[in-house]
Amino acid sequence: MARIFEYFVVCGIGPEIRTLDGSRGYHGTGIMYLSSLLDQYPPPNHSLYPPPPPQLPTCVLPAGVQFYASGSDPNDPSSFPRSYPIVLTEGDGSKIYVSCIAFRDPVCEDLAEAYRIPANSFADKCICLVSRAPIFGILRDALEEIFLLCFSTSGSSKPLWDVIAYLVSNIPLPTPGKDRVLFAIENSLLAVEVPPKDGLPHADISFQPLIQCLDVDNFIKLFTAVLLERRILLRSDKYSLLTLVSEAICHLIYPFRWQHVYIPLLFFSGVDYIDAPTPYMMGLHSGVDTFGLVMDGVVVVDLEHNLITTTEEIPPIPEPEHSSLRGEILKLLHPNVVGIDQMKGGSFSEQCPRGGSRPWGEVHDLHLRFIFLKFFASILGGYRNFIENTATHIFNSQAFLKKRSRSTNQPPDPMISQFLDSQGFLDYLERGLGSEENGHNLLDKLQDAIGRGQNPFSILPSISTEPDIVTISDPGLGISGSGAKYCYDRFPANIRTEEQEEKRKQILAAASGALEYSGKHTPSSPSVRAGKDSKPESLSPRERAAERERMVLDIKVKLQGLWLRLLKLGATDDPLSSFEYGTILALIESDAEGIGGSGFVECIREHIHSGWTCQLTEEQFIAVKELLKTAISRATARNDMATIRDALEVSAEMHKKDVNNVPDYVQRHLRSLSIWDELRFWEGYFDYLLDRFSSKSTNYATLVTTQLIIVATHMAGLGLPETDAWYMIETIAGKNNIGYKHIIQIRGFMSHIRQICIGYWGIYSGKSQSVASFGLPSPRPQDVVDSSQQSSEVSGVGRSWVQSMFSRDRASSFSRVPTSENGSLHKQDVSAAGQKKVQTNIRMLRGHSGAVTALHCVTKREVWDLVGDREDAGFFISGSTDCTVKIWDPSLRGSELRATLKGHTRTVRAISSDRGKVVSGSDDQSVLVWDKQTTQLLEELKGHDAQVSIVRMLSGERVLTAAHDGTVKMWDVRTDTCVATVGRCSSAVLCMEYDDSSGVLAAGGRDAVVNIWDIRAGRQMHKLLGHSKWIRSIRMVGDTVITGSDDWTARMWSVSQGTCDAVLACHDGPVLSVEYSLADKGIITGSNDGLIRFWETDDGGIRCVKNVTIHNAPILSINAGEHWLGIGAADNSMSLFHRPQERLGGLSSTGPKMAGWQLYRTPQRAVAMVRCVASDLERKRICTGGRNGMLSLINVTII
Repeated sequence: MARIFEYFVVCGIGPEIRTLDGSRGYHGTGIMYLSSLLDQYPPPNHSLYPPPPPQLPTCVLPAGVQFYASGSDPNDPSSFPRSYPIVLTEGDGSKIYVSCIAFRDPVCEDLAEAYRIPANSFADKCICLVSRAPIFGILRDALEEIFLLCFSTSGSSKPLWDVIAYLVSNIPLPTPGKDRVLFAIENSLLAVEVPPKDGLPHADISFQPLIQCLDVDNFIKLFTAVLLERRILLRSDKYSLLTLVSEAICHLIYPFRWQHVYIPLLFFSGVDYIDAPTPYMMGLHSGVDTFGLVMDGVVVVDLEHNLITTTEEIPPIPEPEHSSLRGEILKLLHPNVVGIDQMKGGSFSEQCPRGGSRPWGEVHDLHLRFIFLKFFASILGGYRNFIENTATHIFNSQAFLKKRSRSTNQPPDPMISQFLDSQGFLDYLERGLGSEENGHNLLDKLQDAIGRGQNPFSILPSISTEPDIVTISDPGLGISGSGAKYCYDRFPANIRTEEQEEKRKQILAAASGALEYSGKHTPSSPSVRAGKDSKPESLSPRERAAERERMVLDIKVKLQGLWLRLLKLGATDDPLSSFEYGTILALIESDAEGIGGSGFVECIREHIHSGWTCQLTEEQFIAVKELLKTAISRATARNDMATIRDALEVSAEMHKKDVNNVPDYVQRHLRSLSIWDELRFWEGYFDYLLDRFSSKSTNYATLVTTQLIIVATHMAGLGLPETDAWYMIETIAGKNNIGYKHIIQIRGFMSHIRQICIGYWGIYSGKSQSVASFGLPSPRPQDVVDSSQQSSEVSGVGRSWVQSMFSRDRASSFSRVPTSENGSLHKQDVSAAGQKKVQTNIRMLRGHSGAVTALHCVTKREVWDLVGDREDAGFFISGSTDCTVKIWDPSLRGSELRATLKGHTRTVRAISSDRGKVVSGSDDQSVLVWDKQTTQLLEELKGHDAQVSIVRMLSGERVLTAAHDGTVKMWDVRTDTCVATVGRCSSAVLCMEYDDSSGVLAAGGRDAVVNIWDIRAGRQMHKLLGHSKWIRSIRMVGDTVITGSDDWTARMWSVSQGTCDAVLACHDGPVLSVEYSLADKGIITGSNDGLIRFWETDDGGIRCVKNVTIHNAPILSINAGEHWLGIGAADNSMSLFHRPQERLGGLSSTGPKMAGWQLYRTPQRAVAMVRCVASDLERKRICTGGRNGMLSLINVTII
């Protein structure tokens, strides 16, 4: 069962103190500082839970952290603790709900000592409860109880972090409409329940703040602006008000959803986001100055003064809907005035809450939401008649507007026209909520109820039974024999690990050393002549500054001389044992404030600017590489981004050349440093480039694109994996709101540079393989665009290695990388395959009204087609979110749809078949069995407690199923019973393989364990451990099992021995598909990175013998036959590979067998993103199902 609370987080001032503008150190009480994540539960080293959002510390304290001379003052309301909610939006659109309490807490003694902060100082601190469920009430109540318990004079019976740990780990999310969970925090009892899902979406907020801040006309004006997707900026001096109003207005546009940027509480330093040209809804504290920002078209809503201003006109809601909406709202707000002439009985009393003097409550919230739902039912009356009967639910807006214009005798209204073109309405159509098959749409139900003259509230589910009480008790509460009480004068820190404590001490020591540096005696400063009794404190601030400048100059002079001598090392000198290298290294390592490291990098930069060619000998190259690594590592420890940035640029210029005159740059050898994997560094570097070149261009989008290409060049020079690099580039581009054409240009440049790197250095990067072998996580990019375009050359620093690649004199450098060893698919492979004469036919099969979620190909083996007389061999069977299963016959051109099987009530996830039956599994937790010929429903198998993920039809009228409840069940179709639960996993089963000849079953899923059962013996053989993340794919052939996982690796296991025989780790993303080639005894793996790898046994081990990079989207399916190999990818493209048969008596090839697969045909990509793939290699067909509901049937014929 899911948990209510996902995280408990403490944010405030961390060991690295920085102001909002990036200055290090403490600068007084009137300055705002950056917030850091101080503590969390579950701890960051917990492997089962993802880390909190990285923007959380900045968002929960939007103004930053401030220091104070005193804590909470009864005479100063601004010093009181503040409680407010915030909502964060992730990249996939999902929301994270956070309840915050900000207060003043004493500054830690070690922090005050290191930064010389005045004693007894206080600073802002924020404690937060994080949840994925929109339950603001219980989040706030639980957090306030923790806060009060911490500062209670009577204390708590357990350590506070023990209370927090039990709260986060053990409180389950109640089942909607069924459970009420009771739990206690010390002596306070709390309760939480969730309404049923078939009603209005759960909104655990009050709508009263919205209608109290705005009058009816401004209320409707704001609603219209949101509906038309304008740029909305809410202003208030109360954090809670900004979040509650934003959430309320999003609930009032139900059943539509806000599709754009959503930041209910914008942090103060992000005020520049307001100039974004795309639609957004943001909330900004009224104390933040927006002077100088371009506010054209922004709808500014002042919640404090009931004022809405905008430079663009907002078209009003047409009549009669406007008058009706306004009257209904007034009737709700002022029933005693609006209804003073009405009788007490009648329909009015049924439609409106009784008792005008009653305080605002949940009944008023419900009625307000229904007013707006009735508004949509009126303004979209009859809209379902204008949805064309296609898979994409295309809406004929012109016909709808003409029909409405005739009925109202008014010209087409601009407000409705703009609304029908909005992303919210298009999203509503894509979700299929207006389709006839969907019976859960309240808008359609309300329109039907109004048409029949029924009470509109009758469409809501009735709560006939009381919820079940689920009591969660803390077994460790109140049983302590000592009766000890825990009292605190500040919010306590959680227990730190030794590594965390050591890191904190190093940071504070570096900060303390930096502050004391100017007062210390140094031999390199001849101006210091003090005796034994003189103290650093005797120097004035001006004298300290002058002393530091002399010290810096002295170090730089020494470094300059050592650097020039280092460049004179001969071929016989050992660079790592030379005097010059050792002295420079000592200056870098012993300098707490970074003067040595920054001075060394500056020496190199000045030498480059003086005209140096940047070419190093082999000995110099080794020394410079190691010194730069040390300088960057030290700069990273003290957060000196300027030094890291300068080192990155000079490393892109310095190089050595091999015997073939091919340069090798220092930058490529710095990949092992962790700073390059951090988004914050690249964001800072981009801002630096933007500031440096801002005067050279008047086109902002072109300027951003140019600097992003420079950033991408450095990422390629370092050898960052393409997925990681593109994620960071895309994030920076999204924050700067450049157009899609510029993003495509950047993507094309990155793809082009990556391919050049592969041919230039033989491998893309040294670390990309080592990182994958350890299964480190990587950000997953969004939908990848076509990267066939190449961007124009850009100006900037750090491009020397790129220029050398494009230069004409490097034609011979490609020959130094043998194609057979690298295994990459080069152009000669494609051209050779392209000489064969083929005909390719692509047919689009329409029939589903929702996304295709399951595909199955009927093979000859499963229907026992021994002589080719089975008509159904080669059929494709599909399942969809429209709850139907469809059978397709590719031989019937133009009328491929043979049958539609209806019976499921939710999305179909799995399909299988045999000679006479079709079986399917669904999210409705059921397994249905149909007769293939008559299409009649034969059996309904129920027994799973979660969505069914896999079905497999076996011989002897048996069905094998697996589900997200972790069980694998065997069914007898003849008796409609579950024969046995053959296996249980600790989490959802995502993939399964069964060998009918041996009775061995292998399954994997979210618990990252490969479970092997012997079904006939009724026992579990092995639980194979090794993967660290979800297992996505599995293949079993004989005694061998191959698995692919989200940890970027594939593994080969022995069934009999229960051991892992090999780890295949060369992908840059989750391995989504694996296959075993019987003819070659080799393995093929496909990943989220779009790469296909061919593996073969070599001297007792396994090595990759061929790489194929023709797809730019995740590989979803791999199907290997004797001579043909079919690949299906999410970019809606198919690849067929062919291996020619060896002639009788001919000599077999001495090279790798797996490398013999040659590309045969890749059809043109279509538009839709593919969800699933099935292939029929015997007929050279591949069928793909897209999220637009259509199937693409690709057929290749040899002429």
